[in-house]
Amino acid sequence: MLKIPKLFRITAILCFILFFSSCSENKTEENFRITLRLSHVFNVNEELAKSIELVAQRIHQKTNGAVRVLTYPGAQIAAYKDGVEMVVRGAHFISVEDPSYIGDYVPEFTALVGPMLYHNFDEYMAIIKTPMVQGWVSKLEDKGIKVLSLQYIFGFRNVITDKVIITPEDLAGVKLRSPGSNLFIQTINAMGANATPLPWGETFSALQQGVVDGLEGSEFTNLGAKVYETGKKNVAFTNHFLGTCGVYISTEVWAKIPQRYQIIIAHEFEYEAEQMINKLKREHAQVIKDLEDKGVKFNEIDRAAFEARTIHLYDGKLPGVTVEMYEQIQAELKKIRAKAKQ
Repeated sequence: MLKIPKLFRITAILCFILFFSSCSENKTEENFRITLRLSHVFNVNEELAKSIELVAQRIHQKTNGAVRVLTYPGAQIAAYKDGVEMVVRGAHFISVEDPSYIGDYVPEFTALVGPMLYHNFDEYMAIIKTPMVQGWVSKLEDKGIKVLSLQYIFGFRNVITDKVIITPEDLAGVKLRSPGSNLFIQTINAMGANATPLPWGETFSALQQGVVDGLEGSEFTNLGAKVYETGKKNVAFTNHFLGTCGVYISTEVWAKIPQRYQIIIAHEFEYEAEQMINKLKREHAQVIKDLEDKGVKFNEIDRAAFEARTIHLYDGKLPGVTVEMYEQIQAELKKIRAKAKQ
């Protein structure tokens, strides 16, 4: 099979999007029209994909067709790092990705979603509203990236294999599928496994062929994508990452959109993220039960041992990430936890 160079592939996608966007946009406010292509890696049956589709429908309806968002689930077009690059290049494109990918531009976002930080969804929801994180959002705009949301939470990510994992030593020699993010790769390696970066679409065949021994992901992904059908039915509650996505658009493209439509777009993304979080909280126990009914087994881990392995990542192991960033985040979390106890 002919292998198309990555640069050519990105350029081709960019040209495609820019061409069709230019055909659909009228620059006068009264007759304004714009088409935005939105990409993410999630399966159409997963909750995040359903939520994003609802957002697209409501934006189209509430703007009377002025803003059309075409969704491309399952990484049909540019995703991960490539998707964020499309935003930075000024394409009429919305990227829905883990914040570690915007950490390539403002490293604080890599620290924000670093390993072993959060105990629950509410802690993350509180920290992203702090002046500290909002300052980082402003820095990102200087790089050409407008954040529409940071709170598309889809659950804590856990290790999924065919063996019981309790300590980092249990992961020795285990090849775990990983996204291509440096944060994920470094974390999985630090936890004791061998990270194997693969596109999500290749994961199931890689498991079947023995290319990887397992993967990591949330219970909602496990159920929605039917990961359990691969035979990997042991889940260790590592909670090593809080699974979350941000929504990003080019600042240049955002500036083209009339303010009244900006308000609608921003509101719909934020509103649906909150609805999704509430639903995940309500349904998590049932998802666990549904997975157990399909033969999936869960176990707790030696969290202190895993924390000791991963804390060193904040000390120069991740590009641009510093111990000072980690300490800032921990200071904010301490305040958030103290307030929650009141």
